Amino acid sequence: MSPLITPSELAGLPEATILDVRWKLGGPPGIDAYREEHIPGAVFCDLEADLAAPPGPRGRHPLPSAESFQEAARRLGVSGSRTVVVYDGADSSAAARAWWTLRYFGHPDVRVLDGGLRAWISQGLPLSKGEEDAAPGDFVARPGGMPVLDAARAMKLAADGVLLDARAAERYRGEVEPIDPVAGHIPGAVSAPTGDNVDPSGRFHLPDFLRERFNTLGAVRGVEVGAYCGSGVTAAHEVLALEVAGIPAALYVGSWSNWVADPSRPVAIG
Repeated sequence: MSPLITPSELAGLPEATILDVRWKLGGPPGIDAYREEHIPGAVFCDLEADLAAPPGPRGRHPLPSAESFQEAARRLGVSGSRTVVVYDGADSSAAARAWWTLRYFGHPDVRVLDGGLRAWISQGLPLSKGEEDAAPGDFVARPGGMPVLDAARAMKLAADGVLLDARAAERYRGEVEPIDPVAGHIPGAVSAPTGDNVDPSGRFHLPDFLRERFNTLGAVRGVEVGAYCGSGVTAAHEVLALEVAGIPAALYVGSWSNWVADPSRPVAIG
């Protein structure tokens, strides 16, 4: 089953739990946009509070504990027996983090609204204002549902498999670094900006297109694949695109923000 869902398919799923995960690095807060307009029945999911632990040496958006994520998921109305649909404004870069985190903690049925709220609006579907509360869910968090990398495994994968860097190409090359204290990339990693996985409307390219793209980058059958970015958010979008293409991949959750926390780790430029 595809991890993606269309607006018309979502409209036909009245029992789904819907999470609005609009978020932008540096703001403004996504909840402001949510209050202005959202899909009816959607509950706002705060990426930094609900889908990550506080920043530190593990990275800017490290994995939350099972206990804290379970508490957040239940507050958002998530149950293991009910489909969860996540969305953001358009390109799913934030929604993918919710998809990945729910899958990692064992939810069996999570879908991403392809094209996000923009696609929903383009089909003339209804909107709501204000805030909505969900009836408490009964989700049980069981870590391990998706493969993960730490720094050591990411370095090994860059040498023995394919490690994709999902950031913009200029950040990969070390020409600019607007967020983290060190510029560059993990030696051996391959540049694969995740923005190239979607079309101008924010919808994912077709599976064959994505498969050819990733195959060209070395992500082929029988090769272990992983992805990282600045802090494990847009790399989740890369993992989602790989899933659409039928290519399993691990996520380096700490990503570059964790890698450069240890000055002994090597850095490549160019």
